[in-house]
Amino acid sequence: MSTTTELFSTFKETSQSVMSSRRPWRQLLDFSALSFPSSISDATTRMTQNASHFFSNYTLILLVILFLSLVYHPFSMVVFLVVFAGWYFLYFSRDEPLSVFNWVVDERVVVVGLGVITVVALILTHVWLNVLASLAIGIVVVCLHAAFRGTEDLVMDDQESPYGPMLSGSTAGPYSSV
Repeated sequence: MSTTTELFSTFKETSQSVMSSRRPWRQLLDFSALSFPSSISDATTRMTQNASHFFSNYTLILLVILFLSLVYHPFSMVVFLVVFAGWYFLYFSRDEPLSVFNWVVDERVVVVGLGVITVVALILTHVWLNVLASLAIGIVVVCLHAAFRGTEDLVMDDQESPYGPMLSGSTAGPYSSV
């Protein structure tokens, strides 16, 4: 009985960790932040900044689109759910970086590795056309959102930037506006 309680509490803690690692959906889907980029350069800059800022959210969007493409393929859906368990425990629920043989593995390396495993596992279940189409649709959706979502509000609330106080225009700390 206590193992069930421990399992439930571990699952609850992991779920809370997943929710805290990604950016709020309200911030991602803020329609007031959508605008046309002024140039190709502006669009690529927006895509880079948004991809960095909303990396976990975009990854989850791609996985949901891939999952939805498997609705009519139950065996492939089961394979995907098994692989998604790997995604959950190796990427979404981790608080600290993954370490393998005392090497710290970068977050993007984990995503690429899990992505390759996911695609190969699904191709082996003979749904390669669904995988290809859903990945193409997902990448288009993510790229369009990243290109059209403005980045002006991301700098001010991005606590990961070491230049946050200087870029936000505040005079807090030893830095002042130029």
